[in-house]
Amino acid sequence: MTFCAGATLVATDPTFAGSGAMTPIVTAPAPVLTIESQGLLDDSAVAFAPRQEVVQKIAPQPAVATDAADRAPSSLAALVSAHTMPGTVDPELRCLAGAVYFEAKSEPLEGQLAVAEVVINRAESGRFPRGICRVVFQPSQFSFVRNGALPPINTSSRDWKEAVAVAEIAMNDQWQSRAADALFFHATHVSPNWGKDRVVRLGNHIFYR
Repeated sequence: MTFCAGATLVATDPTFAGSGAMTPIVTAPAPVLTIESQGLLDDSAVAFAPRQEVVQKIAPQPAVATDAADRAPSSLAALVSAHTMPGTVDPELRCLAGAVYFEAKSEPLEGQLAVAEVVINRAESGRFPRGICRVVFQPSQFSFVRNGALPPINTSSRDWKEAVAVAEIAMNDQWQSRAADALFFHATHVSPNWGKDRVVRLGNHIFYR
């Protein structure tokens, strides 16, 4: 016996019990429930919760020092130690390093830097020749100059490499010297009557402006 979908066999009529025949009583198909029939598409029938953003808190990360100041050497000695010898020493750098080498190679680094500052300050002052080499070779200014030239230098020595480092640091204004505005200096074992303003004593030299 075949029944249609949704038909339900409810009972058998008892009056036909003796005949051996059974007549099924079929009810009407049950209504199909749909979203439309339940009114679920009607905005007035269903209230939705307001939309909320889900924000995930991220733990703060430790700060990473990227500023150049955070990576700067903590001392003049560290700056000199980190210096890389240039492949070629140009004339101006050679003249300045020569002044440092011959005047102050046995001095503390700050004294060497001060000598370099004096040479640079003179070249920029307008009171002395323009240019580092012209200042160094100005007659009667630096006792190490011989016939308008530098004496021979042991360029493989540590003293020369240190002098070049100090000269480049001064030229690039990478370290503040206590003799930053000095224009003159002399050794402590002499006492010239210059009548100039004393700036500072560094090692075996006294600096003036």
